[in-house]
Amino acid sequence: MPVKSANSHRVAIVGASSLLGKELKQVLEDRRFPAPDVHLLDTAVMAGTLTEAAGEPTFIRAIEEDSFEGMRFVFFAGSGADTDQNWRAAHRAGATVIDLTRCPSLSGARVAIPSLATALPAPEAAQAGAETNGVFSSPSAPVIIGCTLAVGLAKFRPQRVIALMFPPVSERDQAGVDELESQTANLLSFREIGRQVFDAQVAFNLLAHYGSASKPPLADVRAAIARDVNAYLAGRIPPPAIQLLQAPVFYGYAFAAYADLGSETVAHLPDAIAASFASLGAKIAAAEDPSPDNVSVAGESEIQFGRVSADPNVPGGAWLWGVADHLRLAATNAVRIAEELLATPQ
Repeated sequence: MPVKSANSHRVAIVGASSLLGKELKQVLEDRRFPAPDVHLLDTAVMAGTLTEAAGEPTFIRAIEEDSFEGMRFVFFAGSGADTDQNWRAAHRAGATVIDLTRCPSLSGARVAIPSLATALPAPEAAQAGAETNGVFSSPSAPVIIGCTLAVGLAKFRPQRVIALMFPPVSERDQAGVDELESQTANLLSFREIGRQVFDAQVAFNLLAHYGSASKPPLADVRAAIARDVNAYLAGRIPPPAIQLLQAPVFYGYAFAAYADLGSETVAHLPDAIAASFASLGAKIAAAEDPSPDNVSVAGESEIQFGRVSADPNVPGGAWLWGVADHLRLAATNAVRIAEELLATPQ
């Protein structure tokens, strides 16, 4: 639930021009976060860009030495390099840092997924120590999805869980969106396509790997997601196996998950499995509802699941289909971290 407080807390978003930064601003407004104003910050190149906040026109400001003075929370939603250059200044200014960029120099920050916090045993003290330093890491959407799959299925003691994920091109921010749009138009017009982001044809295609000039490679993206899922679960429950296929879609992170439950009782478990995920804040499609898709989840803060189905050939095999608005999911998780910190007595 959104925080209700008479107090006001100044907030800054670093990387405000990114797709994730824009979504963060919207989530703060939608959840009525108690901030008198949200300072929109970015590199000097983006400074001066006209945008709006709380319905009023405003400008993105360049990051300066005193940008973080008086801030209660600073969200980092741009590049990892920008986070690395600026998070220490925000921390020194007394702000709570919430990083959404996987900045390597913040590898010791406390990773937080509020929707899963009560469903898992407390983390080891080594991870919890970062909380007192006021530095938090808010995971990406696929990490939240992978951890949610593991936690939601844990009570059924699966022998294995496998997640095949379909990242949208907007995971590469606006440049990925622009490249898919350009490739689609050029292919339909029989023109040469640009390959600056993916170094491959992503339009009308599925990719198991990118071209050699694309950085980071898809294999590295997959490895980072798997590593972050394993780090968050920290031995408390087994992590799922994870594979990625780049999909030719602009927005929405889809996934198909398989769980080997080691019995022939899957037909009796769909309601129990659905209830388990619902208890973690996910939405489950009713029997008469269509399965969620990339379009239907736009603007939704939760992971959306279709109905659980039994595998026709493997006794004990269960399949799940789901989709999330990845920008909204990641931004909501970050804002919930701040909300829970405000709600916790100091």
